[in-house]
Amino acid sequence: MATYRQNSSWPVCIPPSPADLGKATRDSFNKGFGFGLVKLDAKTKSCSGVEFSTSGSSNPDTGKVTGILETKYKWCECGLTFTENLLMRECIDLGCDVDFDFAGPAICGSAVFGYEGWLAGVFGYDSAKSKLTRNNYAVGYRTGDFQLHTDVNDGTEFGGSIYWKVCEDLDTSVNLAWTSATNYTRFGTAAKYHLAPTASISAKVNNSSLIGMSSTQTLRPGVKLTPSALIDGKSINAGGHKLRLALELEA
Repeated sequence: MATYRQNSSWPVCIPPSPADLGKATRDSFNKGFGFGLVKLDAKTKSCSGVEFSTSGSSNPDTGKVTGILETKYKWCECGLTFTENLLMRECIDLGCDVDFDFAGPAICGSAVFGYEGWLAGVFGYDSAKSKLTRNNYAVGYRTGDFQLHTDVNDGTEFGGSIYWKVCEDLDTSVNLAWTSATNYTRFGTAAKYHLAPTASISAKVNNSSLIGMSSTQTLRPGVKLTPSALIDGKSINAGGHKLRLALELEA
């Protein structure tokens, strides 16, 4: 499915896709922290304007190798952007996926509404029996340097996150989640500091005393190297800590 994005000069807001709600906070906790993996990312653009993004990772412990390919095409004359699985127009973001199997079709739909910085998302899943088997709701608010996001999944998982850009060089995030079935609470905080235009450091910690640290260095234009480490604060001397090295290429 294609993504249709109107020209940004139009006086209407374009809300994010459902997957992008709360993305700034998730990036603070996940980007640069793929522990236990050797990862390679590459981006390039063809002469016709088609952008290709590939990502591959290898787990030395299991030997498992995974890869992802994404393509994007921008039609600048009409103010359109084509990608996969998304449909965006004006102040509403809609999505619909249809999977076919021997049991019948499965339809997954979603919508995001935006108004003056406030965002509301609804996601649902309808099986071949016309029975609602999954429902997720999200509400958020965002400005230039602040984002607030809350969500409820199936009425059993509740989450919230805050992203705050304290200053030009410092980003901070906090997230909180609670599962009613197990009465388990998870929370953590993360920060990223830009040492220079070509270097940054990141750190995060959660209530399980897991401490993550990473450093990103631009070796040359289009080449980034990111080493990272995950330390178990409860067992500093017991081992089991994880290291990760990632290389990102862009042409």
